[in-house]
Amino acid sequence: MKNSFFKIRAFALAHKIWSSIGLLVLLYAGYREYQNLTSTAGETRYVLANVTEGTIISTVTGSGQVSASNEVDIKPKASGEILSLPAAEGSDIVQGQIIARLDSTDAQKTVRDAEVNLESAKLSLQKLEQPADQLSLTQSKNTIARASTTLASANDSLTKAYLDGYNSFSNTYLDLPNTMTGLHDLLFSNNSALGGSGQININFYVNAINPYDDRAKSYGDDASAKYQTALTKYTKNFQDYRQLDQTASSEKVEAMISETQDTVLATLDALKSANALLQLYSDVATAHGQKVSSVTTSQLSSLNSYITNMNTHASDLLGALTSIKNDKNTIVSSTQSIDENTQSYAKLVGGTDPLDLESSRLSLKQRQNALLDAQTALANYTVRAPFSGTLSKISQKVGDSAGSGSAIATLMTKQNTAVLSVNEVDAAKIKVGQKATLAFDAIEDLSISGVVSQIDSAGTVSQGVVTYSVKISFDTQDARVKSGMSVNATIQTQVKTDVLMVASAAIKTQGTSSHYVQMFDTPISPTGGNQGVLSAVAPRNQTVEVGITDDASTEITSGLKEGDQIITKTTTGTTVTAARTTTPSLLGGGGGRTRGF
Repeated sequence: MKNSFFKIRAFALAHKIWSSIGLLVLLYAGYREYQNLTSTAGETRYVLANVTEGTIISTVTGSGQVSASNEVDIKPKASGEILSLPAAEGSDIVQGQIIARLDSTDAQKTVRDAEVNLESAKLSLQKLEQPADQLSLTQSKNTIARASTTLASANDSLTKAYLDGYNSFSNTYLDLPNTMTGLHDLLFSNNSALGGSGQININFYVNAINPYDDRAKSYGDDASAKYQTALTKYTKNFQDYRQLDQTASSEKVEAMISETQDTVLATLDALKSANALLQLYSDVATAHGQKVSSVTTSQLSSLNSYITNMNTHASDLLGALTSIKNDKNTIVSSTQSIDENTQSYAKLVGGTDPLDLESSRLSLKQRQNALLDAQTALANYTVRAPFSGTLSKISQKVGDSAGSGSAIATLMTKQNTAVLSVNEVDAAKIKVGQKATLAFDAIEDLSISGVVSQIDSAGTVSQGVVTYSVKISFDTQDARVKSGMSVNATIQTQVKTDVLMVASAAIKTQGTSSHYVQMFDTPISPTGGNQGVLSAVAPRNQTVEVGITDDASTEITSGLKEGDQIITKTTTGTTVTAARTTTPSLLGGGGGRTRGF
């Protein structure tokens, strides 16, 4: 044995390299054998945790941009020339501050007139509400008395007017028959002193004038026609006159006055036409060196006398008709005045009619409303800021004409809003009033809380994807945040406190909607920590119902109780097997950026 040892030693010394390699092989083989004898590979280890109570916050995330919460164009409600723009572009504005003043001259006049009308309506109502005083009663009685006196005087005057009218047409017929006879003889008799040819006077004059003036025939025809018209009226009028006496009614007397005046006017027309014919003859004869007959001179004198008399009678007859008409009108107006003032006196004695009072009150209310409308219209000529903010732009200048269709300036609030675009699954979970946390790409250290203030009721479809706009109001403002910056928001869609919860990794899914966890019938001391513990007994599946979830934990609504021990993950050798292979949408959660079920 000893020799064998020395032989081996000698060989090793003689062959050092090969001896070293052999030793290493032997050592490696021994290590592998030891590893095989001591390895735990293939053994399953279980990481354990207990069911606890706590708070779970389900959230939705989204990204968008910062925007001013309100930006409006300031447009006046009235139209007019811009007189002043007190605020400067870029200045901070408080609600109600004046942005512009427009020329309000016409509106001021309207307010002034409305104020006067209102005062008038107030006085009218006050007058109606006051009882009648003695002076008003006396004045009303006196008005009635005066109207009665005027009525009596008008009746007397009318009686006299009828009598004067009767006398007027009676006097007319003292001259009218002789006038008609004289006119007839002047035109249609045969006066030999004019020519001795046996022709009537009118024909003599026409034939004498005709060689020198072509107006002769028309003058002659006009004189003849107008005589016939006057004769017709005279004949009827004379018959009616002969049948009338002083006992005739006032209506017949008035009719006779009117008829006689018409006859006189027709006679005057015929006289003037005859006079024109004779005057034309006299002018033509004189112009041609011929002597005017003395008969013609006499006839012209007679015509002038007839015309003068008929003018007098026409004036008297017209005066009689006018007096009758005026007296009748006076009687009617006096009668109406007596009636109206009698009723007015009775109303004064009895007090104001309730309907008159109500009408006056309504009129006062209308005047008050008119003044309010005018004042409102006047106020529209002063353009004020509807809210506090920054005057980002002034679009017009002093002297420009402004109206409701043109913007004077643009006002932007200092309050910022985050505007996000979320998918339809997330939008269904978001409600107005939910809290949110905002972070900004441009400001890494800034986090601002906010509240959901608005959700679009209608989505926008783009390439088959429906999105909804969500607005989040900032709880606090930071000067570093500018409109248009990128913003990332985390919205708390649901918060539950004091609920049973387990690590989300512990939940497994079976089928489409069934969930379970694994657990041991007999709890094991979790001495292995995150490395897990060994168990000779296989765990069992425990069916559970789940609620909301966040990144790490899930709510258990049934199947477990607080303190129960469950398996959160398993390890085999150095391989870790997660206890959860779930699809979030099957657990009640959404897609997109939703964290949780």
